[in-house]
Amino acid sequence: MFPDFLIHFFPVSGVKTCILFPPLIMFVISAFTSTAGVSGAFALLPLQMSVFGYTAPGVSATNFVYNIIAIPMGAMKYIKEKRLSRAIVLLFIFGTVPGVFLGYYIRVIYLPDPANFKIFVGCILAYLGSRSLKSGITGYKEQKNGSVNNNRAADFVIKHEQTGFRKTIIYLKSGEKISFSTPAVFIPAMITGVIGGAYGIGGGAVMVPFCVAVLDIPVYLVAGAALVSTWAASLISVIIYAIGPMTNGGVQTSPDWLLGVLFGLGGLAGIYTGAKLQKFMSPIVIKIILGTAVLMVAMKYLSVLIPIFVQ
Repeated sequence: MFPDFLIHFFPVSGVKTCILFPPLIMFVISAFTSTAGVSGAFALLPLQMSVFGYTAPGVSATNFVYNIIAIPMGAMKYIKEKRLSRAIVLLFIFGTVPGVFLGYYIRVIYLPDPANFKIFVGCILAYLGSRSLKSGITGYKEQKNGSVNNNRAADFVIKHEQTGFRKTIIYLKSGEKISFSTPAVFIPAMITGVIGGAYGIGGGAVMVPFCVAVLDIPVYLVAGAALVSTWAASLISVIIYAIGPMTNGGVQTSPDWLLGVLFGLGGLAGIYTGAKLQKFMSPIVIKIILGTAVLMVAMKYLSVLIPIFVQ
């Protein structure tokens, strides 16, 4: 199908594929998912495990390599347009980064078996998808009844922010004020840091639907912050996976650097494209499409439980 000179074998992961395929597929995925502040790493993990057959714990570290390369340009787009909340960034980072240390050991010690890991991943993705989809459908019904405003990204330019121990307030240039409980963001961020450290997503993919669907924070304010915090958590995580101790008889935890870079180059262009596309997309559409996509991946992973229930 592809010329021989384009086929490459990656010795670390054992993957053999066309070198153009990893960046192309991640460009498409990340251009879509980044509109909600999700780098696309949550979809990259099942792609590596199911399509490429890369199931060793190092697959999580390769996901982190992808995030490190893919995120910066898209994040800069949010900063330039003054749609990046420093308050949410700090709450995400100080919550998720410590958790990735524990997440690493959970992944290596308790979840090295691909079958068990797929169930773990499926449960996380089911949570992500159901929360996002429910929020989107509810928003669509309210919009149809005329009881909710369908604001665009341009309406969420940040003027200044005020972060307190109990409450955080974000003041927009439009005059609108967004407020939420500081602990309600920080505590879940710590929990999702553990999940992200084991899963290879940096935690942002869990926090976005939580903040949007549970705390009712506009997706346009969460997106940029989630990307930046995901980048920070991924940087720490990839170092841990690269130099961390080997367990379970010397199982491979180091990333496949070359494969991660190829995925990352596609994500670099995709996330930047998604940051631009977000300005033209309804937040309701973002939630519905993202929730549907995540649930499809979750169902695939949880399908391994079907034989158990049938018996």
